[in-house]
Amino acid sequence: MNLAVEHFLLGAVAMAAGIAGLFFLRFWTVSRDRLFLFFSLGFFVLASTWAMVGILHPAEETRHLYYVPRLVAFGLIIVGIVDKNRRARAK
Repeated sequence: MNLAVEHFLLGAVAMAAGIAGLFFLRFWTVSRDRLFLFFSLGFFVLASTWAMVGILHPAEETRHLYYVPRLVAFGLIIVGIVDKNRRARAK
């Protein structure tokens, strides 16, 4: 694949993840539900990861430098879901 196209697509994915983060942040400001906050933080971490891949070197995407933030992002989403389910049971 052409390197310019690859950079463009990585930027588009980073922008989409950032917009999803803003979307969930807006819902958190309205409802104050922590699930939306965890989702927002997770998507912002994913957006920064995709931006980092595009800026640094897309050919080295398999390195641990890129997978640790993704693990943190998905961990935040899982923590948010578990937290929401625990609070629903406590009521």
